[in-house]
Amino acid sequence: MIRRSRSRGDRTRASLTRTVTRVTLGAAMVAAGIAHLTTQRQEFQAQVPGWFPLDEDLTVVSSGVVEIALGAAYVALPRHKRLIGGLLAAFFVVIFPGNVAQYLEGTDAFGLDTDRKRLVRLFFQPVLVLAALYGGGWLRRSRS
Repeated sequence: MIRRSRSRGDRTRASLTRTVTRVTLGAAMVAAGIAHLTTQRQEFQAQVPGWFPLDEDLTVVSSGVVEIALGAAYVALPRHKRLIGGLLAAFFVVIFPGNVAQYLEGTDAFGLDTDRKRLVRLFFQPVLVLAALYGGGWLRRSRS
């Protein structure tokens, strides 16, 4: 098997793509976190599953603060992008049961007013996990 090493241009494009992914996802997380604390607070409260043991508002405020912190760190601390990307991916995994509960309970929020829309949303969560890992440098081709 013959392996070709990637050219410097390929590595530069991949690095740029990872950086754009990291900054875009980080900025989106900051925006979502701010929305948790302000204009969309009630919408987010509606998404907290009935079985979750904490108060809905406390859950929304706490997750908003975490989103702002992770998003800002992901953008502002590129030296730690691997760690933060891993933490962000874990965060997306941790909140996934809430998305499943929204589907199963038929909760309307953020325009997700049909079972089909809520189901489609479930398939977007793995994309966020992969984007966090990719932007953090976890999903890189080996250098040969």
